[in-house]
Amino acid sequence: MAKKRRTTIGRSADTVPPDTTGLGPYLASIRLVKRLTLREVEEATGGEVSNAYLSQVENNKIARPSPNVLHALAKVFSVPYETLMEKAGYLPPAASEPDKSRSARKARHSVLTAENLTPEEERALLEYLAFIRSRKGGSAAP
Repeated sequence: MAKKRRTTIGRSADTVPPDTTGLGPYLASIRLVKRLTLREVEEATGGEVSNAYLSQVENNKIARPSPNVLHALAKVFSVPYETLMEKAGYLPPAASEPDKSRSARKARHSVLTAENLTPEEERALLEYLAFIRSRKGGSAAP
């Protein structure tokens, strides 16, 4: 009998890819943008969120962390607490699309502020934005 080939540790080739739109991947992407390790986040929260617990949240093993955990993470990541509460399912999605896009824009802005980026990262992002805009044939709204 042939063994199944593994593509990643503990995941066979026929496994469905993980959800990339939920709370976990959102938190992981913010942490990576901020260049923080799981242990650094644990330290920044004063131990309120352990690195092992955050890893489980990021990997969708824990879907609804408690509001106090989300509050601690919102502070460390400088993102709106309401955004994390919504992604965890505690709050309903924003009522109207303009409000939702404004909220998403605000969350992106707080992660990508100049004080969070090195000059090289800022330059690279601006170059990439110019590239994307040139492909669309015009100006894209941030």
